[in-house]
Amino acid sequence: MSPELAFAIGLALAFAFTNGFHDAANAIATLVATRAATPLQAIVIASIFNMLGPILVGAAVANTIAKIVDVPASDAVAVIGAGLIGAVIWNVLTWWRGLPSSSSHALIGGLVGAALVEAGLEAVNWGGLDGWHPVGVFGTLIALAVSPILGAVAAFAVIRAQRSVFRRATRAHNTPLRWSQWAMASWLAFSHGANDAQKAVGVIAALLLAAGEITSLSVPLWVPLTSGAALTLGTALGGWRIVRTIGKRIYGVKPLDSFASQMSSTGVILGASFIGAPVSTTQVVASSVVGVGGGRRRWHHVNWEVVREMGLAWLTTIPASGVIGAIALVVWRWVA
Repeated sequence: MSPELAFAIGLALAFAFTNGFHDAANAIATLVATRAATPLQAIVIASIFNMLGPILVGAAVANTIAKIVDVPASDAVAVIGAGLIGAVIWNVLTWWRGLPSSSSHALIGGLVGAALVEAGLEAVNWGGLDGWHPVGVFGTLIALAVSPILGAVAAFAVIRAQRSVFRRATRAHNTPLRWSQWAMASWLAFSHGANDAQKAVGVIAALLLAAGEITSLSVPLWVPLTSGAALTLGTALGGWRIVRTIGKRIYGVKPLDSFASQMSSTGVILGASFIGAPVSTTQVVASSVVGVGGGRRRWHHVNWEVVREMGLAWLTTIPASGVIGAIALVVWRWVA
């Protein structure tokens, strides 16, 4: 394995690590915010199920990500590596501000920016939809745009239904509700690993294929294992800024709200993973929290200032990470 390839793979794992700052933290944010679990317990849940997700669910998302750029094999390592630099830098900047930015948008922006500098429009697989399966940049953007709407609508419907069921609930229901939160947080972490760890897996697969280390996009077991581990480590070391934003700053979630958010987010993310749609756990979970507030008819309790900041971060992520990725490629070529 060449030093350049090893460095690029290290960048892919760094992306997974910074992704843990954002998306993996969302999987446990409402669980911690409602005190249904301690931070340590939540980390254990995220660790186990983030690792299981990319191993047990197929590689549909990885295959989608691996085909975003279309450049000669001799240029792929530099282009993908520079794109990853753009995504990692943007992830760190938005984490520092405590903004739940989309790591998926950052990855797409970084890859596209580097590819455009390398070989123009033809270097990007713009794609679209192949039935339900997203292909290329446009297909991925469609999935990223639709999934938060589905998360908000699903959470709105779930909390309305739960309020009807638990209208006469007493404190005796607190214990089963607490365990239900644990179960849904586990499923949410699993679905996150199945979708987001696969993004790093897809990038590494593209790097290994371009370097001739593998002959197809099927990767050895160490790739999903290390990607899942990097996600979890990112959560443990840096995700708590995002946990506070999702769990407290958008809307003050209660245990029933947490369960509704987790349930709706899990359904959207896991479904997307099976059809190969890369989605943002950050966007889906944050939107579901807003949907919960609406479902309780407490729109005025939603912190719209935070929502606007998040929306601005989402809109600027692709162009910002694209510019960084483009600059990184120029530097990469100069250094190399």
